[in-house]
Amino acid sequence: MIKVLLVEDDENLNYIIKGSLEDMIGGYNVMPVLNGKEGLKAWKEFKPDIIVSDVEMPLMDGNEMVQIIRETDGDTPIVFATAKGSPKDVTIGYHSGVNNYIKKPFLPEELDAHIQALLKLKNGVRSRNEKNIFTLGNYHFDAERLVLQFDSKQWNLTAREAQILQLLCENRGEIVKRDDILENIWGTSDFYTSRSLDVFIKKLRTYLSADSSISIRTVKCVGLILS
Repeated sequence: MIKVLLVEDDENLNYIIKGSLEDMIGGYNVMPVLNGKEGLKAWKEFKPDIIVSDVEMPLMDGNEMVQIIRETDGDTPIVFATAKGSPKDVTIGYHSGVNNYIKKPFLPEELDAHIQALLKLKNGVRSRNEKNIFTLGNYHFDAERLVLQFDSKQWNLTAREAQILQLLCENRGEIVKRDDILENIWGTSDFYTSRSLDVFIKKLRTYLSADSSISIRTVKCVGLILS
């Protein structure tokens, strides 16, 4: 689970970004705060893997917050999410110690890509875990890199899509109960998450449709089976 400190003074946007990363993309634990002062407090207590921050905020702006953090912490990646993207603004941000910029408005997948890229740079190239690589007919699925390949075509999966597909791959040929999938991946089996699972399964079936020998079948009132 990637711990994200989200510093954003727009409460609605704060709520949307948190929900998008945790529920739509998956694999994230987001701590939302509303200004730089709250951001500093949360940085010390929450100990995030990465910080995503607005620039212009009340009480303390993003640049000042980053400067204080960088006095003692040169490792935690920091992304500025802002509508301000002039060369002067960008230069000030980089001098403060920010690692990257993403321009508002952005899609959740864009922010996810920025976060994943910065964390890979921070951690370096990790040794590959062959247990996380699966062959499905003519498909090659790398659960660690979140990549599904078919011949020359490639899909960059969300963390949630990869988690579901990996669980099905690990139990290939066996029925995986819906409640087990929901509890393992979402930590709950309520109506909302159950409907979310249906959406993700529909996407995975679309990805896997190029090889008729591979299918995700629904076993009514029980669960799913990858065959």
